[in-house]
Amino acid sequence: MYQIIDGKKISQEIKDELKEQVAQLKAEGKSRCLAVVQVGNDPASGVYVNNKKKACEYIGIDSLSYELPEETNEEELLKLIGELNTREDVNGILVQLPVPKHIDEEKILLAIAPEKDVDGFHPVNVGNLSIGRPGYVSCTPAGIIQLLKRSGIEIEGKECVVLGRSNIVGKPMAMLLLRENGTVTVCHSRTKNLKEITKRADILVAAIGKPKFIDASYVKEGAVVIDVGIHRNENNKLCGDVDFDSVAPHCSAITPVPGGVGPMTIAMLMNNCVNGVL
Repeated sequence: MYQIIDGKKISQEIKDELKEQVAQLKAEGKSRCLAVVQVGNDPASGVYVNNKKKACEYIGIDSLSYELPEETNEEELLKLIGELNTREDVNGILVQLPVPKHIDEEKILLAIAPEKDVDGFHPVNVGNLSIGRPGYVSCTPAGIIQLLKRSGIEIEGKECVVLGRSNIVGKPMAMLLLRENGTVTVCHSRTKNLKEITKRADILVAAIGKPKFIDASYVKEGAVVIDVGIHRNENNKLCGDVDFDSVAPHCSAITPVPGGVGPMTIAMLMNNCVNGVL
């Protein structure tokens, strides 16, 4: 029988631990504050921003919200980020992506001071991760490490396969698994003999953005499968990159969609805000 890795439960545990930490910090006269900047009114972004505000409120972190109109220009956004960089009462800055097309996303991410980059996207933080120095770590991969550890799943010495090479999930995921002494292979759209590689994996992380792409033929018996994907199927129900019904009976442990990796992203964002660089 396979274990379902419950991201809702584990993320709640992390938020409760952080709540206690924040209460202790407040007793010492210290506070934490996250500034969230959203440009335009993308509905999905609105939901994410709202969830982040709720998490801040639950944990006791102060939050500043900047909801800017769609027509905000790049210069105005950069000016706001510059002001937030210099504010001593703000220790985390998050610009909700995507930004409107007339704004250069890379320029915006580079403008956030690395020591306030709680998303872990700045090249300084990515570089620190790659050479093993402390820095902010991208929230979704950091959350996956917590899912594995808190579910009693050993990473050290295991064959780990990451499907996907994005800057936000695939690449930092591979580096974090390496940091935990996993043996890591990264696969992508140009990988040949994909099934041969994935069937070697003790831990398989699927982050390729294709609904139900991974079926049982990709998975070794007894593997741990982590599904990062989130899509809507033909019936408008949420599903992942993994065909759960086909794959689950062959796993030792698997994350569901929804309720697996998703809740961990905000929990780790809150962790970055409270604890600073990891």
